[in-house]
Amino acid sequence: MVTLRIFLKGIFNMLIINAKIVTMDRNNTVIDNGYIKTTDGKISEIGSMDKAEAADEPIFDVKGAGIYPGFVDAHTHLGMFEDSITFEGDDGNEDTDPITPNLRAVDGANPLDRYFAEALAAGVTTVLISPGSTNPIAGEIAAVKTKGRRIDNMIIKAPAAIKMSLGENPKSSYNDKNQMPVTRMAIAALIRETLTKAKKYYQDQQSYYNDRVNEVLPEYDAKYESLIPLFKKEIPAHFHAHRADDIFTALRIAREFDIECVIVHATDGHLIVEELKDECKGVLSGPFMTDRSKPELKNLTSASPGIMSGSSIPTAIITDHPETPIQYLPLCAAVAVREGMDEIQALRAITITPAEICGIADRVGSIEIGKDADFIVLDGSPLDITKKPSAVFVDGILADSELL
Repeated sequence: MVTLRIFLKGIFNMLIINAKIVTMDRNNTVIDNGYIKTTDGKISEIGSMDKAEAADEPIFDVKGAGIYPGFVDAHTHLGMFEDSITFEGDDGNEDTDPITPNLRAVDGANPLDRYFAEALAAGVTTVLISPGSTNPIAGEIAAVKTKGRRIDNMIIKAPAAIKMSLGENPKSSYNDKNQMPVTRMAIAALIRETLTKAKKYYQDQQSYYNDRVNEVLPEYDAKYESLIPLFKKEIPAHFHAHRADDIFTALRIAREFDIECVIVHATDGHLIVEELKDECKGVLSGPFMTDRSKPELKNLTSASPGIMSGSSIPTAIITDHPETPIQYLPLCAAVAVREGMDEIQALRAITITPAEICGIADRVGSIEIGKDADFIVLDGSPLDITKKPSAVFVDGILADSELL
């Protein structure tokens, strides 16, 4: 389908021609026969073929195939629970301390894990990697590209959010240790106590640096320091919450401390759309291609993202890899459409919507001038489960993968 299938090492400038470009921009613009020019890893021009000009860049002729933005999975544990490895490769949960906001996902993810290559081959070019849900406050989430060997060079934004968890996961983990928290009350209490102390720490810092009211700078505390971006609204809290009452607890805490709140999973979200739509920054819906493995998943349905997005709640679809393997992100979107989600909204739910919810839409999620040149070439719809990308670009470079 394409005239070029080799890895163009080091080439960041290219002219892609004869493409149906599905931009996923604000207007859902589609260019039936267009071109994309990339310069230094960014999208520098987009237009119809009748406006394309001769250029010195290498030409990639897709011969009428579609070009879509690289997919974005806004909640994964990619590289933290490694392929075919048990304890030695499990680095997602530091379940020796319930409050660990200073843990960084970038220190636990292995980009050489095979699932990175499988994500890339499926067209998933950006992921948010999160610590697991054992701890009420689990650590810093990172937004990274799926192409690369060294995580430092793959980062889009880190921290991108702080992971917090409510419900059965913290309860069951610490119940086994006979240690607080073993109730939902205790989970919320620990989060509140930590946020209260962290906010006081931040205010004392501000008083010292700005107002000079405090004569002594607070002693450095790594945990509290990691939470300061929440109070400055530079990043949101991503609350793991399945049950409706846990979702409301997340919203309650966010309101009390004036921090931005994203609900992760929201298994009961379709039951409370009126209460959700005015209070949360967005919902990361899923995984729904899994079993109901615990009581709080009893209302699990693949119709949920369609119901929430249809009620004007910003809704992204996630795999929660490895709960659902990351290469099945577009399949999850297809299932959501089968269960009633609008097709355009489903495509947006794995491209621009997660990018907007996670504060990285200036870089990824749509095909627009100035954004990273991350896109896939595919003959057909990404929601057709019989199709897969014939080429994947990240930062303007054609990805080399035996899986493509």
